[in-house]
Amino acid sequence: MRPVTLPFRGGCACGAIRYECSALPLRMVNCHCRDCQRASGGAYSPTLVVAASALRLLRGACRTHESRADSGNTAIREFCADCGSPLFARSSAHPEFVGVKAASLDDPSWFVAEADVWIGSAQTWDHMDPAVPKFPRSRQHVGNRR
Repeated sequence: MRPVTLPFRGGCACGAIRYECSALPLRMVNCHCRDCQRASGGAYSPTLVVAASALRLLRGACRTHESRADSGNTAIREFCADCGSPLFARSSAHPEFVGVKAASLDDPSWFVAEADVWIGSAQTWDHMDPAVPKFPRSRQHVGNRR
């Protein structure tokens, strides 16, 4: 794992959207909820949770999709309308936080999941790292990363 250099940056596959974050992630998790599975097209979504106030778009604008999450809250997914790259996730329950998709980072090598969350929805074909702590549901049970 490489150290995180601030600000860290990322964007979509086609380059239409670029962002930067001026603060360290509060958490880094693999979310296994069905909403994240559908949005990622895989078994889970590797996600950095950051303060919304620390994240800013440098170029472009995201398209959004809203749905009812497993928690009962509204999940807001943000992606590039041109190439479809998933970039951010937000929840109506905690508008002060944004989930940044780890694969959208310019340098994703420093992402290390500190927890697998919503594993109650994990697929049987998903092989999770046994060394990473597991939580059946909410991210609220994952400690801060400071």
